[in-house]
Amino acid sequence: MFRRHRTALVVATLSATLSLAACGGGSARPKADLAASKITTIGVNAYLWRASLDTLSFMPLLQTDSNGGVIVTDWYVNPQTPAERMKVTVSILDQDLRADALRVAALREVNQNGQWVSAPVQASTTQKLEDIILTKARDLRRASIAG
Repeated sequence: MFRRHRTALVVATLSATLSLAACGGGSARPKADLAASKITTIGVNAYLWRASLDTLSFMPLLQTDSNGGVIVTDWYVNPQTPAERMKVTVSILDQDLRADALRVAALREVNQNGQWVSAPVQASTTQKLEDIILTKARDLRRASIAG
């Protein structure tokens, strides 16, 4: 008997709370920050995905897979250094907006006597790309919460 009354009380309280929230009554509630992956249909964090696409927008895209979280660019030649080209792969590894949910890999080639030859990529290059993507993703998240 006590259990049935307690259940009825919980249901009544929940019902009253929901009806007040639905009509705007009660105190102002903070906006819930839903994970971007929960409000979109892609398989990875939407903020990281959008920030990655924005960051790499100057490069031609070869492959994108929003469910797997992979972006592969085609070779890009900077007009200021025509004897060098870069190819970038971004992997988004998680649905959460975290620094370890992002991995950037780059390939670099230099033109030697008409042949493209592999060359090392400085670790700072991929680190800078990761930092730029993460900063943009955080900005997108902040803008969506504020807006």
